[in-house]
Amino acid sequence: MDSVQRLLAEHACERLVIDFVRRLDLGEPASVAELFTEDGWWEWPPPGDGRRAEGRTALAAYFGSRPPGRLSRRVMSNILVTVTGPDTATATSYFQTYRVDGHLTGREGGSGGGPVPAGPPVQVGHYEDGFRRVDGRWLLASRSLVLPFGGPTPLAG
Repeated sequence: MDSVQRLLAEHACERLVIDFVRRLDLGEPASVAELFTEDGWWEWPPPGDGRRAEGRTALAAYFGSRPPGRLSRRVMSNILVTVTGPDTATATSYFQTYRVDGHLTGREGGSGGGPVPAGPPVQVGHYEDGFRRVDGRWLLASRSLVLPFGGPTPLAG
């Protein structure tokens, strides 16, 4: 793999990291399943609660079960992609999640319910990702959540 191919692979994987959280916060959460390989998985391994969704159908059901009235914004940073082969890569990326439940809005993520007073993030952690190129398209093959800082989701009020 030459340097241009490596840069293109890194950019495609970085784009997946950003598209994942954009879809959760501003799009249709269930659609994040489209960013995974057919056999892809997401997990929150111990010491997390052990949740795991595997395969696009399970991923769409899991992420699509977002509570109504949830307003969230995730801030991604420190995205470090390492290309490990012509069709494989890994990444670590940091995130902060700002989130409230019970937000009244005409459109998820819109401003119909008005601004919510700013508070600290409810989660600060990182993702450990595996990527695989399938039919020329880079996709998430695996995503593990590591959450050293977390707390309950407050209610909008």
